[in-house]
Amino acid sequence: MNERRKLLGARIKELRKQAGLSQDQLAERVGIEPKYLSRIEVGGCYPSVVVLEHVADSLAVELRDLFDFAHHDNDLTSPRGIESAISGASREELRLVYKIIKAIRH
Repeated sequence: MNERRKLLGARIKELRKQAGLSQDQLAERVGIEPKYLSRIEVGGCYPSVVVLEHVADSLAVELRDLFDFAHHDNDLTSPRGIESAISGASREELRLVYKIIKAIRH
């Protein structure tokens, strides 16, 4: 799945929750089906620019705020972020990552 789609969806979900809205409520305000909003939030699809404008307006944020992923950089240093980064790595790649971590930590 495309990482940018996932980040966009996660950001919309985050802003929706900050606004205290359910998926159904936001979908109604935007004029889309709740299932479509759900797919957007999990990164299953890219919404059109028109839908993004309606989402931003409904959340009372600027369109550019939907693409503010800077705070997700913190995920890179969490155990979950590291686990995600090495997910699907080959045995050889994992061996190399282990050696690098061991060298840094000692």
